[in-house]
Amino acid sequence: MAGPEVRARVAALRAELEEHNYRYYVLDAPSIPDAEYDRLFRDLVALEAQYPELASASSPTRRVGGQPLSELGELRHSVPMLSLDNAFTRAELEDFDRRVRSRLGEEEEIEYAAEPKLDGLAVTLRYESGTLVRAATRGDGTVGEDVTQNVRTIRSVPLRLRERKVPPELEVRGEVVMTRAGFDQLNRRQRERGQKTFVNPRNAAAGSLRQLDPRITAERPLTLICYGVTTIDGRPIAETQGDALDRLQDWGLPVSPKRQVRRGVAGCQSYYAAIQLVRYTLPYDIDGVVYKVNRIDLQEILGFVTRAPRWAIAYKFPAEEELTRVTAIEVQVGRTGALTPVARLEPVFVGGVTVTNATLHNADEVERKDVRVGDTVIVRRAGDVIPEVVGVVKERRPPDAQPFLLPERCPVCGSEVIRLPGEAVARCSGGLYCAAQRREAIKHFASRRAMDIDGLGDKLVEQLVEHGLVSTVADLYALTVEQLAALERMAQKSADNLQAALERSKSTTLARFLYALGIREVGEATAQSLAGRLRTLEAIMKADEEALQGVPDVGPVVAGHIAAFFRQSHNGEVVARLLEAGVHWPLPEQTEDAKPLDGQTFVLTGTLQGMTREQAKARLLALGAKVAGSVSSKTTAVVAGADPGSKLDRARELGVRVLDEAELMALVQ
Repeated sequence: MAGPEVRARVAALRAELEEHNYRYYVLDAPSIPDAEYDRLFRDLVALEAQYPELASASSPTRRVGGQPLSELGELRHSVPMLSLDNAFTRAELEDFDRRVRSRLGEEEEIEYAAEPKLDGLAVTLRYESGTLVRAATRGDGTVGEDVTQNVRTIRSVPLRLRERKVPPELEVRGEVVMTRAGFDQLNRRQRERGQKTFVNPRNAAAGSLRQLDPRITAERPLTLICYGVTTIDGRPIAETQGDALDRLQDWGLPVSPKRQVRRGVAGCQSYYAAIQLVRYTLPYDIDGVVYKVNRIDLQEILGFVTRAPRWAIAYKFPAEEELTRVTAIEVQVGRTGALTPVARLEPVFVGGVTVTNATLHNADEVERKDVRVGDTVIVRRAGDVIPEVVGVVKERRPPDAQPFLLPERCPVCGSEVIRLPGEAVARCSGGLYCAAQRREAIKHFASRRAMDIDGLGDKLVEQLVEHGLVSTVADLYALTVEQLAALERMAQKSADNLQAALERSKSTTLARFLYALGIREVGEATAQSLAGRLRTLEAIMKADEEALQGVPDVGPVVAGHIAAFFRQSHNGEVVARLLEAGVHWPLPEQTEDAKPLDGQTFVLTGTLQGMTREQAKARLLALGAKVAGSVSSKTTAVVAGADPGSKLDRARELGVRVLDEAELMALVQ
């Protein structure tokens, strides 16, 4: 049996954990790290396991869920859970305020308690002598589902209220919600388990709370936010709605931190605008704001209609989700060649705008959601987020609904569409030719580590494309000084300088040229390996995937990208035009087998005096070495120039050889 010391320790642990729950869930101001909370929790679990007679239904450890239920029972509400009337415009809000003042005979502005309208599942919690004894959903307003065991698993719900003059019998009203971050994690876990995913956080919260197995509810990231309270004997706990919510918070119940008191329609309207601005920064979904006459005595005078109180109203935001029909599914090609299916919709007003298109993300998503042309779908638009199709109403699917098929050819340029195993995104392989990828292809081609065309910046590229002067990178070398000088912010001297830079860029290396082509996943090191092993552009273009995989650092995925790129006749035509324009490079003097630094890895740090780090890197790569960005035990040597960074310290820690600039020059010469 547990002695006095053990009993005292258990009581102290419970009190401490309840205090930390209050600080975390109610005040949003935790005072200890999660690891310390977990340690205290484990200590209490161990003591309760060792001394079963100390078990208590209100212990913080009793949130893991009990035995599964055969079905949810019913509970009758002591006080009916009514709905709220809605307002969708300022005029409707003004009508509500006018009715309130008319019934009260008030000329002055009314004071309203305002708070966000939560998009979750309404529940009522009954506390007796400060202990949670039952919980129910709204149901029909008179009878709801018994979700007591499930609600007990929600960590933000106090199983026992803080002892501060709590009435003997109390019913608390609130909303069970799921945060957006929790919703994303839940759906990710559901997909990993091969289970059904949820459409939105509200559906996820409702489904989680109605589980027959409370252990499942315990795994779900649910939280409670309270908005109302009533005593069983009908006596108010405070004189105003605002004070009543403050009392709830003092007792340990979570309430909205965004609650305020405003006067008149103007005050309510400004609160609506302010909440709408921060709506998407909140951790949970809201669909409007709620106004309640602040004084409880005035609420009692105003009373109720059949289904709603006369003293409260919900001022709703424009709907974020609506139903509409898919008229077509088309494919858009992005600037990197990614193909995105887009649903063309019958126009629908959602999220404050008329929506006619919605993204379907990728072919896997279309298949997973089973979206077909002709389907009735749920479209969601939240803030500035691109509208998306979140689900299909399959009960309304027509017999002639058409499944989506990913095209085999790019709808913009006709090049082959490549989708490698394990990749969700399909891409156009016509990188040098495709109009959708034109701007990015030119910017990359001209960049410093590629063809290094000095003066050809992003804004100038935009002008060249917009004026129709450049369709592919090969067109750059056909530009005249007159054409360049006529562009915005270009004068004769700037045009002459750019023309000279274009001419200089024609003399390059095979590795730089390969990198400049923008082949997917072919970076500088891979381009250097290709040039070193296969030696000529012709050999690289003719190599099949098996031959390409014989090049160091080229695996099956990269080999597939290279082969697909050169398989496209459009890309071959652009390469041929570049060579005709005079782009050239010297053949390597050494064979692959003769490279003296083959298999060695170097790291550069600090500033070199006789050459740039890029030049040093090129010299090392030409001799067969690899140049890495970080130091490891496999590093051959670290080259340290002036003002070296932490890489030098790391080299000394690992005992890696350190070279100065003179030693580097001797090595590469």
